[in-house]
Amino acid sequence: MAFDSLTEKLQNVFKNLRSKGRLTEEDVKTALKEVKMALLEADVNFKVVKSFIKSVQERAVGQDVMTGLNPGQMVIKIVNEELVTLMGSETTEIKFQPGSAKTVVMMAGLQGAGKTTTSAKLAGKFKLKGKKPLLVACDIYRPAAIKQLQINGEKQGVDVFAMGDKHKPVDIAKAALEHAAKNAHDLIILDTAGRLHIDEDMMAELQEIKDSVTVHQIILVVDAMTGQDAVNVADSFNQKIGIDGVIVTKLDGDTRGGAALSIKAVTGCPILYAGMGEKLSDLEQFYPDRMASRILGMGDIMTLIEKVEGDIDEEKAKEMTRKLKKAQFDFEDYLESMQQMKNMGGLGSVMSMLPGLGAMGGNKKVPDIDTDDAEKQMARMEAVIYSMTLYERRNPDVLNPSRKHRIAKGAGVDIADVNRIVKQFEQTRKMMKKMPGMFGGKGGKKGGFKMPF
Repeated sequence: MAFDSLTEKLQNVFKNLRSKGRLTEEDVKTALKEVKMALLEADVNFKVVKSFIKSVQERAVGQDVMTGLNPGQMVIKIVNEELVTLMGSETTEIKFQPGSAKTVVMMAGLQGAGKTTTSAKLAGKFKLKGKKPLLVACDIYRPAAIKQLQINGEKQGVDVFAMGDKHKPVDIAKAALEHAAKNAHDLIILDTAGRLHIDEDMMAELQEIKDSVTVHQIILVVDAMTGQDAVNVADSFNQKIGIDGVIVTKLDGDTRGGAALSIKAVTGCPILYAGMGEKLSDLEQFYPDRMASRILGMGDIMTLIEKVEGDIDEEKAKEMTRKLKKAQFDFEDYLESMQQMKNMGGLGSVMSMLPGLGAMGGNKKVPDIDTDDAEKQMARMEAVIYSMTLYERRNPDVLNPSRKHRIAKGAGVDIADVNRIVKQFEQTRKMMKKMPGMFGGKGGKKGGFKMPF
């Protein structure tokens, strides 16, 4: 996640605070100086950092904190609360018109921010919530924009309205509203043109659309990887045309993430969603409290639960649980469980949401675990299993030395790797025979699907 480096630095600061039985004012000031440097290195706006540190310090040097039973924890609690306030306190959603009235959303942003993909992600998300969205191709300048929107719309099962690149965007928007009225669409998403940088022509075009059709929400899409530039872009758009909310894309990447911490404070506009991957389903509601918990390494159990509910195939999970109960699973099931993990964003993504493991997103290490190495091992295991025949996958007991040598050669690994994976598989199966209570057997608690690695 974008905040991995910041999380690691803040955890080190708080570790030092926890080790002290009583805090002095100097202890707090020293800790906050390190917090300030960590935030600046994460590319958080300087004025925002200055105001944030001042707010934390005013609360943290109070008598209750200094002499409390656990003063270190109290400071962490204050930092957490101030982070939530900084990012907007309350979760904000796109506001829809009441009843069955049409809601028109205009997407804006610079070229390359991921506006077209994000428009399709939004449409898919609201289709699942019972809306009937219409994607409108108003970007007539970028050659592939219309085609990209049509392809993504088809993948999401959402209608796309396009008139080619010979009409003015404002005329396309007007025609789209007429089309929506005739076809009972209640959410119209206008995918407008971006530019490499802010210019007057782009702003004038957006203003013309805004003046000619009733736009209920203007959503700005910004790229987290551009750091402070994203905040400057948001500020400029807000001043020139006015924006109602922001979607931050590429927040899953190896970026410093400062934009997400600065946008609300600088523009006053809330972050609505965060793009957390390239798949059309990788758009998360932005919860300030959950994001603050992740930044501080406290995990994000609620989002993890939602990802499991959304990405794990319930029927397959039940079947896997049945097989695990009876120790009947095979290498085909191993492949299936790895695919389920990928659907949830991979091991690093899952670990980043678990309390205490927030800094694990990339190559960061926590005691006894290196997610980068674990991901490589999973990829190696996958290659070995794909090198087996279907018969071998479904009947692991037939794997004799000659078969293993052939599998190793096909996977491009050493025979030792194949032996290790087979041994690990056998140990897992033996363990499952001894642990029926994990899955809700007689006298055991009702349990859920467990990954067999």
